[in-house]
Amino acid sequence: MPVWLNWLLCNGPYLPLYSTAFCVGSRIMNRPSPNSFSSSNNPIALPREGTSTLPTHRVERHNQPPQGCLPVIPDYLQKTYWWAYLHPNAVRFFERQWLVNLILWGNFAKLRDAAIESMQPNLGGKTLQVACVYGDFTHRIIQQMPKTGLLEVVDVAPVQLDNLEKKLGDIPPHVHLSLQDSSSLTYADGSFENVLLFFLLHEQPEQVRAQTVKEAFRVVKPGGKVIFVDYHQPVKHNPFRYVMWPILKWLEPYALAVWDKEIASWIPEGKAPATLRKTTYFGGLYQRVVCDC
Repeated sequence: MPVWLNWLLCNGPYLPLYSTAFCVGSRIMNRPSPNSFSSSNNPIALPREGTSTLPTHRVERHNQPPQGCLPVIPDYLQKTYWWAYLHPNAVRFFERQWLVNLILWGNFAKLRDAAIESMQPNLGGKTLQVACVYGDFTHRIIQQMPKTGLLEVVDVAPVQLDNLEKKLGDIPPHVHLSLQDSSSLTYADGSFENVLLFFLLHEQPEQVRAQTVKEAFRVVKPGGKVIFVDYHQPVKHNPFRYVMWPILKWLEPYALAVWDKEIASWIPEGKAPATLRKTTYFGGLYQRVVCDC
């Protein structure tokens, strides 16, 4: 029996509830414009466009570019995803394991574990996680990483790095957090055995997405892996194809690009991997692409 059909038989009566929770949760901030927040009338205002608000203690504690080179929050992120990733209330709302799993229709653990499994046996080297992830994703990487391993986590949003720092508690010495833009990483060429992008590409406009993939292949070592986990166009008989299309169209305007194009199409010329392995999940709604470089 297809996994999506088994899921539907078990959970079908709750499907309206799931869909409602997904949409209501995604718009929990009740639609005010990001520009409507200002420090004068809101104590948890968003940073203004063109600024960065990384706390001083983080700059001192973690690996960062020089102060004058700190990245700014991209305009597309402020306008499109402020309600999910930038507003502190959004971070507090979405940082729930059950909610992350709900948004992925019960597939979070499977996709998380598939991503981590793909990094073996390279977890003893240097791993780059591009963008923070709600839930216990980073915890699981750390748990399975040998003492010889090093994990770097980058994100362009200071509030996301702050949230991850709180989740991790006492950050192990082999884990570093860094304020960086995925489309313009500061690492040298060939720095990592693993580069992992977990549900990032679908949130980026075309030009940024292409540059992010280019950077991922630039910083991976020869013999290393670049791993993508993201949405994928479901098979036609999967009912979630018709549930997710309007949800993504409404909430995530860049997401349908990963339905229409293969992730391999964004790999830059001259960087073709030695092998590329693609696995789909949940009737094709999700994909894992492992590039052996």
